[in-house]
Amino acid sequence: MNKIILATTSPYRKETFGYLSIPFETEGSNVDESQVERNNPEELVKILSKLKAEAVAKNHPNTIVIGMDSVGCFNNKILEKPKSKKEALQRLKELSDNRHQFYTGIYIINTATDNIISKVVKTEIFMRELSEKEINKYLNEDPYFNTHALGYNPAKNISSSFIQKIEGSYHNLLGIPLEVIVEMLTEVGYKEK
Repeated sequence: MNKIILATTSPYRKETFGYLSIPFETEGSNVDESQVERNNPEELVKILSKLKAEAVAKNHPNTIVIGMDSVGCFNNKILEKPKSKKEALQRLKELSDNRHQFYTGIYIINTATDNIISKVVKTEIFMRELSEKEINKYLNEDPYFNTHALGYNPAKNISSSFIQKIEGSYHNLLGIPLEVIVEMLTEVGYKEK
């Protein structure tokens, strides 16, 4: 059985991957994300997930390394983690009663066989109309609002009620599209004991 390393320190990804009951470790990649152009969300997550996986894989023979990166997108503009409550409030007002997208790039390297597989998963999100009071309530109750690529947590707090419907992977919104990861692990040669 190959060892699995997630090239991340994200507690959300760690928690979500844990649902699979597969032994794994995590390791930060220390990739400088500012060096990658931010024009196309799909290309951005594809490149960053590759760079993260490669950075960790070079130190681990006989291992399966999974690199991931996620970004939101609204009106063809990439959504970065908000830097302040003011920015998050403005973002959520814009997203209210609109649709936006969430992209996750996944890049898996089996260092024992040199098998590599890469995918980008897109989830379309339809948000209900939000009042400013609801938005402020969320921002005041979630001290980690600025750690979410979309600017809100789709799984906890009052913000879990912001989404009206989605098209695509639900688990993608939690940081890892598990149903895609399971298929990719099989394709790259992972075998459970």
